[in-house]
Order: sequence, then C-alpha cells, then structure tokens
Amino acid sequence: MTITVHSIPGSSGYLEIYPERKVSIFKNPYILGLTAVASIGGLLFGYDTGVISGALLYIKDDFQSVRHSNFLQETIVSMAGAGAIVGAAAGGWINDAYGRKKATIVADVVFTVGAIVMAAAPDPYILILGRVLVGLGVGVASVTAPVYIAESSPSEIRGALVSTNVLMITGGQFLSYLINLAFTQVPGTWRWMLGVSVVPAVVQLFLMLFLPESPRWLFSKNRKEEAITVLANIYDFDRLEDEVALLTTQSEQDHQKRDIRYLDVFKSKEIRLAFLAGAGLQAFQQFTGINTVMYYSPTIVQMAGFHSNELALLLSLVVAGLNAAGTVLGIYLIDHAGRKKLALCSLGGVIASLIILALSFFNQSSANGLYGWLAVLGLALYIAFFSPGMGTVPWTVNSEIYPEEFRGLCGGMSATVNWVSNLIVAQSFLSVAAALGTGPTFLIIAIIAVLAFLFVLVYVPETKGLTFDEVEMLWKERAWGKNPDAQSLLQREHRS
Repeated sequence: MTITVHSIPGSSGYLEIYPERKVSIFKNPYILGLTAVASIGGLLFGYDTGVISGALLYIKDDFQSVRHSNFLQETIVSMAGAGAIVGAAAGGWINDAYGRKKATIVADVVFTVGAIVMAAAPDPYILILGRVLVGLGVGVASVTAPVYIAESSPSEIRGALVSTNVLMITGGQFLSYLINLAFTQVPGTWRWMLGVSVVPAVVQLFLMLFLPESPRWLFSKNRKEEAITVLANIYDFDRLEDEVALLTTQSEQDHQKRDIRYLDVFKSKEIRLAFLAGAGLQAFQQFTGINTVMYYSPTIVQMAGFHSNELALLLSLVVAGLNAAGTVLGIYLIDHAGRKKLALCSLGGVIASLIILALSFFNQSSANGLYGWLAVLGLALYIAFFSPGMGTVPWTVNSEIYPEEFRGLCGGMSATVNWVSNLIVAQSFLSVAAALGTGPTFLIIAIIAVLAFLFVLVYVPETKGLTFDEVEMLWKERAWGKNPDAQSLLQREHRS
C-alpha cells in the first residue's frame, strides 16, 4: 500500500476530498465517553495539585514541627511530585508493555491506597509517605490519559479531546478549592480534604473495567479484531475501511522495528528532535511557575497581606476558576488557532503577568493596600493567560509527536521531565522567596518565561490537524530535509 498525504485518513487533504467522513466532537457519544472516563486521571492530577495548597494551612495548625519548618512544608507539597517522577518513568513502560487500560487501573489502585494513608496519617512523616504513593498514581495517570485519548481520537478533533484531560486537571484544581472551603469548619479539616480524592479514583477504576484498550495499542500487539471493534464505534464504514488499511500497513512496518531496543531510541535523529520539543515544553510549563501558583496561591495571597485562611482560600478559588475557564477556551483554540501560536500568545501574557506580580511584591512594604490587590490581579492574569496555552499545549503536543513504537516510552520520559521540574519548583519556591524576596523570585520566573517563548518559537513545530503519519513526516523533514534519497543515505550511514 503506497501512502500519499491525500490518502492518509484524517489528513486535511483526505477530509477535503471526503468532508462527509469528518468526525465532530458532540456527534459521537462513544468517543466522548472514552475521553470522559480517561480524563478522570486528569481530575486526580489536578485535585492532588490543588488540594495541598489549602490543606497545608491546617496541617501547620495540627503539627507544630511543620509550622516552624519551611523544609517540611515544601516536602509535604513536593513529595507527590517525587512519587510522580517514578510513576511517570514507570508509566511509559507499563503503557507499552501492558496497555493503556491496565496502566490506568494500576494508577487508580496506587492513588486510592495513598489517599487513605494521607487521611489517616498520625504524623507528618506518614503523611509524606501517603503523598509519595498518591504521586506514583498521578505520575502513571499523567502519561496514560493523554496517550489513551490521542490514540482513540480522530486527528481532526484530537487536540480538543486531549485538552479535555487538561480541563479535568484544572477542574480538579477548582474542585479542590471548593472542597477545601467546604471542610474549613469541619473537625479533621485537612484529613477530609486529602481523603475525599478516593472517590474519583474508585469511580474511574470501576468504569475502566468496561472500557476497551486503545485501538492503536491493540494493533501493535496483533489484536486486530479487537481494534476494529473499537474503531467501528468511532468511524463510519467508509472511513473505517481506510483507517484499518492504514493501521494494518503501519503495524506491518512497526513489527519490522521490534528488534530496536528501548536504549536505542535516541539513535534516531527524528526522535531526538521530537523529544527535545516535547520535553522542553514540559519543563518550561513548570519553570514558568504554574505549580508555584497552584500549590502556593493561598500562601502567596497571605504574603500579599490577606492573612485570613478563609479569605486566602476564597481568593485562590477565584484563581482556580479562571484556570478552568481558560482551559475551556484552550480546548476551542487548540484545533483552530493551532498549538504553536497558542503557546506563544500564552507566554506573552504570562511574562506581563509575572512582571505585575514582581512589582506588587517589590512594593509590598508600602502602606498602600493597593499593592496587595495588584498581586491578586497578577495571579488572576497569570492564570487567565497560562491556562489556554501553556496549560494545554505541552500535554497535547506530547501525545502526538512520537512514533507508535515509542509513544509510551517517550511520553513517559517527557512526563518525567515535567514532574522533575515540578519537584524542583515546589521544593524551592518558599526557600528562594525567603532568601531573595518574593518580588525577585517572580522576576526570575518572568525571565524563564522569556526563554520559553524563544524555545517555542524556534523548536516547536505546528501539529494542528496533522495525522500521526504526517507528524512523523514532519520530523523526518526537519531531521533530513525533504529529499528522501538523502534521508535514506544518511540513516544508512548512521546505522553503520
């Protein structure tokens, strides 16, 4: 079978020839159901990220050792990130070896155990153990959910559907602030805040038992009949035939590559370029400060002069609401404006917002209370700009830029980069702010955001509306140019 750009199912050329075969989001309840259940992993991710910011205020009240130690506070916050590093690294292998469905079930079981341990923790150290276990589950889920959704999605709506997982992350953060507010006057405050996350984990575990495996993973394991059964619920008959023919051809090609060991993955120039773009986006997502804002937004609000726990949580709830609303906008824009343009616009607003935050804290000593409100405005603007672009783009891009045989592995390594960066930021923010001042700290993050803008401009390609095959072609052109003979010769020389 010879594949041309126009013959690739789901490509722009293919859909121009057969517009009636285009799939829309809201006309297919099956794909919406798959996306909704898989995205509960994003909800767990977001809830765990957001809930600790409010729970920490009350953990400090219960444990004197935590109240008097920035290090213990940072450790309680960041150990979920440490667990997620291991979970994301292992999650890539679990995804490739056992499938996206089993990986999700493993994540749910580990997360549930961790949530129970946190809620029952008698001291800060058992609490930290629970945070590590929850992080392991979140790490596996952070790799699995975007890949599962992307591999089950038609290319023309893949960006919006993968971004739905990001919406669940921000929705989980918003929900965590609501839960935090709801339990502020309840005995056991932080135990309820942390323990209630068992509910969505158990719900997803139950629902996943009835969902199919990713059709692309099934094809890669020679389980063609099962894959066709899944695809038949997504496409009409004519497009189903084309999709199956393409996947069959790809599967035959992939099986010729099975002798490539995982350790050899970066011998391919195309994969190195793809991983640079994907992992770079994940690193800059964290180093431009998002989880500084989400983990510590109540603390930042208190630094700005609003000392009531309840008021700090309420203002943080507004910030989290803007985060969720911005992600909804991102779901629309990512398949219309495109990934690259959206990321660049987002980073431009983030830079301006961080400068506002820095200026407000530089003038914090002023008796004028206006600067406290200016800090809250800076937080709100930061989230409003970050969430549609840098909130959604890194996860979407990483779900679509790697070849089939290494998608789980590279996605896992890229998610690991995200969590390592997350850990560095979470573990250092309070200490750096105490040493340098909050204003200079936000100014440093603004400088990093400028570097992120330049990185996206130079290294990240536009993948809007491209099929997985077209994305592979894109990286081959970047690696070897458009001359296929030159590409073949250079690859042969490299192998020798």
